[in-house]
Amino acid sequence: MGKFDALLWDVDGTLLNFLYSQRIAISRCLSGIGVEPSEEMVQRYSVINDGYWKRLELGEVTKEQLLTGRFTSLLDEYGIQNVDVAVFREKYENTLGEVYAYQENSLDICRSLKGRIKQYVITNGVTAIQTSKLKLSGFAELMDDIFISEQIGCPKPQPGFFEYCLRDMRKTMEEVHPERLLIVGDSLTSDIKGGVLCGIRTCWYRPGIKVEDLREQDPAMGQVYEAFKPDYEIERLEQIFDVLKIEK
Repeated sequence: MGKFDALLWDVDGTLLNFLYSQRIAISRCLSGIGVEPSEEMVQRYSVINDGYWKRLELGEVTKEQLLTGRFTSLLDEYGIQNVDVAVFREKYENTLGEVYAYQENSLDICRSLKGRIKQYVITNGVTAIQTSKLKLSGFAELMDDIFISEQIGCPKPQPGFFEYCLRDMRKTMEEVHPERLLIVGDSLTSDIKGGVLCGIRTCWYRPGIKVEDLREQDPAMGQVYEAFKPDYEIERLEQIFDVLKIEK
């Protein structure tokens, strides 16, 4: 028997390059209202969006407040007026669902693991967007199931999210032991923290990030790392084979 019974994959920033899709989506939306999307604006939106998702994880905002507030905050900050935020949001979400890029060789890795270990998706994304991206990118057909926070009713890292996943997995797995599951994700505050809180093994995917630099450059995140240390850390996705003790 292998080291683990199943992998729980995060999507954005792990299987798929979210920053690539986000850049294209926000740029198209800004161009659509007659605003030239500068690099500064694109980067600023990324910061605002990330901030809203962190607040959602902490329960400080609702999902609906996040989905609209991130655009309102950006437009207000740059003094852009007379914009139908609902239309802006719809175009953004449609673009995100259509545009994707693989993170490294993620698709090949999941294909190689298909049939050798059960694979699931765990994501905080919007249902329509994630469902579309996973289908178009080919991941949907490789996964044993897909768990989306919007459908479950609470986001990672809340225990309720993972408790739901475990209950549902028991429908297709004879036994589900948290310590024989492995979460693979790039977020310390949602993937890793959530796994630790629920007794699930965790693997932090940290391309280009050194822990010593994290402690200096982002003390708050450094504290999260110390409080919820992952069981494994990888800089390249293909290192997951070494963690699993499975041949490539």
